[in-house]
Amino acid sequence: MTHKQVRTRFAPSPTGPLHMGGVRTALYNYLFAKKNGGDFLLRIEDTDQTRYVEGAEQYIINALNWCGITIDEGVSVGGPFAPYRQSERKELGIYRDYAEQLIRSGNAYYAFDTAEELESMRKRLAEEGNPAPTYNFAVRHSMSNSISLGSEETKSRLNAGTPYVVRLKVEPGQTILLNDMIRGEVSFNSDIVDDKVLLKSDGMPTYHLAHIVDDVLMEITHAIRGEEWLPSAPAHAMIYKFLGWEDRMPRYAHLPLLLKPEGNGKLSKRDGDRLGFPVFPLEWTDPSTGEVSSGYREKGYYPEAFVNMLALLGWNPGTEQELFSMEELVNAFTMEHVHKSGARFDPEKTRWFNEQYLRKKPTNEIAERISKLVASAFELADTDHRLNSSYLEKAVELLRDRVQFEQDMPIVGSYLFKAPTSYEEAVVAKKWKPALLPFFNDLNNRLSHCSPFLREPIDAIIKECASANGIKTGEIMQLLRVLVSGQGGGVDLIGMLELLGNEEVCRRLHNGLKAMPQ
Repeated sequence: MTHKQVRTRFAPSPTGPLHMGGVRTALYNYLFAKKNGGDFLLRIEDTDQTRYVEGAEQYIINALNWCGITIDEGVSVGGPFAPYRQSERKELGIYRDYAEQLIRSGNAYYAFDTAEELESMRKRLAEEGNPAPTYNFAVRHSMSNSISLGSEETKSRLNAGTPYVVRLKVEPGQTILLNDMIRGEVSFNSDIVDDKVLLKSDGMPTYHLAHIVDDVLMEITHAIRGEEWLPSAPAHAMIYKFLGWEDRMPRYAHLPLLLKPEGNGKLSKRDGDRLGFPVFPLEWTDPSTGEVSSGYREKGYYPEAFVNMLALLGWNPGTEQELFSMEELVNAFTMEHVHKSGARFDPEKTRWFNEQYLRKKPTNEIAERISKLVASAFELADTDHRLNSSYLEKAVELLRDRVQFEQDMPIVGSYLFKAPTSYEEAVVAKKWKPALLPFFNDLNNRLSHCSPFLREPIDAIIKECASANGIKTGEIMQLLRVLVSGQGGGVDLIGMLELLGNEEVCRRLHNGLKAMPQ
């Protein structure tokens, strides 16, 4: 198949919001396809209609679009192999044809077992000490299926409309080999493979049959999916063989799990709720309960930072580089550098990625985005000078290295937009002395006459005033900051003074000095 154009697919089920692990699967499929000049498809595997959730499919599409994962072909854009929803393909009779082909070749069979009979079988096997009861070669002859019943009884039940499923017939004692792109050659014994349901009683195929038929008919060359599907891989390899499609079987790659921050176990929504981070790319509202789950987008993460972080959870470029644009990821990505072991998720590292991208963003774009936040937080009129692009851009430059998210700027830098009403007590208690009042009054007077009110003249005036009053500048700089901002730490002090302007600085100094203990 190496001569064919590379075609990968992401095939999620619309059973709820897309977990970040699913986004990573889509990303790796996309990167591999683009690295090899191929196409990336989106297929919706809605074979389990009982778990279908309204809005989930559109959520998946929106999430991929937000991440910049471009869909070349699929449910949202169409293509030559439409339809791309398995429920719609089922209506065309596509899957039943192949299920019946497997029955005719003796590699699948009808199973008429009721839910009660299946439960009784599981209970019996559990009582006999079987820790994982399954429907397989050891039990099929004692169940109600076309193998145990014979052809006449089977035909009678089919004619009577008795509900049935179609099961794969797995013979024991076989060795099944799979060449995995990440794990190399993996060997399975068929004794551990159950007779998987291929076609359900409602005529809907299960994943095991549907994804194989669709991958072949849609000419998929590489199937990159989560390692939770590795135990099912031998059954899938057998289906390809039984259908005569061994030469059309995509190359499989089973990705490692995303692990909890502690490293023990698969990352789940509960971990995010417990530790305060999202596990979904976008916010999700459950249509049945109204419960809202947070998303990276709504938490203020840039899509580029989210994608960059995900790419490095389970893959490394073989270099020290950590920041990658999507184009750089495409150029660097290889399956050889995807890890076999699980990747531990680090929420703080994720915030770090966002911080790095924040520092690279154009100042004017950030200023424009935070203008509404500033106006709302401080109840500023549209004509207020603090909403001017020049003022906001200077504020952004001062705050950029002190926050990890844009929306934190008005909070962390509130003193750039509003005069303080309190002053950091610890600094005042340690640094303030009534004997400093003459110095600050002198400084206030000098600053009021400073023109232009720019960094160099401001800095010079502070030093000259300190010298004239016999004071070292190191003794008063933090106090000056507290008097103007209310806080003992913050953005560059001289830059803050320059931004506020001499009238505002002098007003704040005056009010701050009145609040100091005498």
